[in-house]
Amino acid sequence: MRWTPSGRGNVDDLRGQSAGGMGRVPMGIGGILVLLVLSWFTGIDFLSLIGNNPAPQTQSTGTSGEVASSPAEEQTVLFVNAVMEDTQQTWEKLLGSRYQRTRAGIFRDAVQSACGTADSAVGPFYCPGDRKVYLDLSFFNELQSRFGAPGDFAQAYVLAHEVGHHVQTITGIESQVRQRQAQGGDRNALSVRMELQADCYAGVWGYHANQGGRFQQGKIELDPDDLEEGLRAASAIGDDTIQKRSTGRVMPDKFTHGSSAQRVDWFKRGFTTGDPNACNTFQS
Repeated sequence: MRWTPSGRGNVDDLRGQSAGGMGRVPMGIGGILVLLVLSWFTGIDFLSLIGNNPAPQTQSTGTSGEVASSPAEEQTVLFVNAVMEDTQQTWEKLLGSRYQRTRAGIFRDAVQSACGTADSAVGPFYCPGDRKVYLDLSFFNELQSRFGAPGDFAQAYVLAHEVGHHVQTITGIESQVRQRQAQGGDRNALSVRMELQADCYAGVWGYHANQGGRFQQGKIELDPDDLEEGLRAASAIGDDTIQKRSTGRVMPDKFTHGSSAQRVDWFKRGFTTGDPNACNTFQS
């Protein structure tokens, strides 16, 4: 993947912030594995417990300050900014004035968001409360070493997926799903549909980036092997793959993000069509 640095206009650097408070945020990719292991050995459905207790609104008790950062980490910050900029330019073209920009809050160890306190184990997440993406940069190393999904486009897929959740929020899909869950709908099944749609939205961005950045003035362009990187990442973080790795058993009723096959299918659907209307996972 080829990309051009474009400053830091899409990034909030929270690496010097102290996180306080007792609120929780929804589990991201990294935290699911831990809860699955606990559920397996104790017989308690920890994933459902998390899902049934939305995080309270809290405020940060820390302050931002200067932090030591290696040249490699600074390059990653610029990469995150470039992907966020490119992805959002795509959605501005697709949604027009309906689209409202978000930012990526990068942190170390822990962070305070409007959805509560999160540590690195939670993985990347999107908080509807403040409409912001959050990411500990160390997750990119974990994506390669723990999930076996190397490559810059795999990293870009993760960011584009979180921006997909932002699209769901500003278009009203997120609030509709939460309402259905509160009214007794199958929480896990609805969560899976939300996550698969975000995968498809990530693919939609990939489609337009693959057109030579026609929306983005060439700031990001894909290489021939980038699609495979994205598909490998989507497969590596499927619920069945994670469950089998952690417990040796696949439990479909505990899925919250979708199987590897589902995630690959929906990401590929967005990537081949470039059309958000092809991402209606709620009618499939």
